[in-house]
Amino acid sequence: MWAKRHRYLGRLLHGLALSVMLLGAARLNLRPQTWAPQVSSDAVALAPEEASAQALPDFGAILDIETKKRTFFEFLQPIVDAQNLRVSRQRIKLLKISAKVDEHTPLSPQDQIFLRALLRTYEVNTEHFDSPEALKLLLLRVDVLPPSLVLAQAANESAWGTSRFAREGYSFFGQWCYREGCGLVPEQRNASAYYEVQSFSSIEASVDAYFLNLNTFDRYNELRQIRQGLRDHRAPIDGLSLAEGLSDYSGRGQAYIRELRQMIRDNNLLRHDYAEAEAATVATTGVY
Repeated sequence: MWAKRHRYLGRLLHGLALSVMLLGAARLNLRPQTWAPQVSSDAVALAPEEASAQALPDFGAILDIETKKRTFFEFLQPIVDAQNLRVSRQRIKLLKISAKVDEHTPLSPQDQIFLRALLRTYEVNTEHFDSPEALKLLLLRVDVLPPSLVLAQAANESAWGTSRFAREGYSFFGQWCYREGCGLVPEQRNASAYYEVQSFSSIEASVDAYFLNLNTFDRYNELRQIRQGLRDHRAPIDGLSLAEGLSDYSGRGQAYIRELRQMIRDNNLLRHDYAEAEAATVATTGVY
């Protein structure tokens, strides 16, 4: 009798503990604004620090074009690399969970917390959080973006960091929002329009929102499919290829894509894609 009561009490306490941990998952933030590197290759993400708005260089005061470009890329590159590293570590953890599901291995409470938080962050709605279908969709979304594409779009959308939206709201990617006060009102906005150009508390937050934009919105599904196709063929994930999936980013369509590709070529940005891929491999696996 006492043995049965002890077993029942043990199961009850275990269930209570799991419920508390899953409740905590609802508050888990996978979108830090600044990052500090972790050593473990099993890390989910880089540990968030207190957000601090980093002062932007005065790009408008740099008259020499080549110096302005170099300053812009040197300022933004480390932030893009940090974001890609964090996403890479999320993806590695997700791949391990996917392997467990394929092998019908029960997920640990920590795995469940991580997976539920990831589903919420990457806006995947599913009835069964650990279903193969949910994991497949997550793997399409939890993935890196080539630095060449990020840098080219940032330069294009922010006029090399000189636009009012970049200077006053850290808006480097021209993202819109539709809640009054969420950003800056464009001076040329139509009287009937109500969108604003979204503002951010830091450049890190701006880059993070851009990554989630491309990795979650339906209009960029083509970009994610192109990226997955490159992975399936073990080809490098490069900005020239993924740019094809951005026809809906601008009303200019294919002309916008051609302009981004020209910026990537003119500024030799593809070299950052290969350097980032090698650095991510070292950081997440320890293999040189």
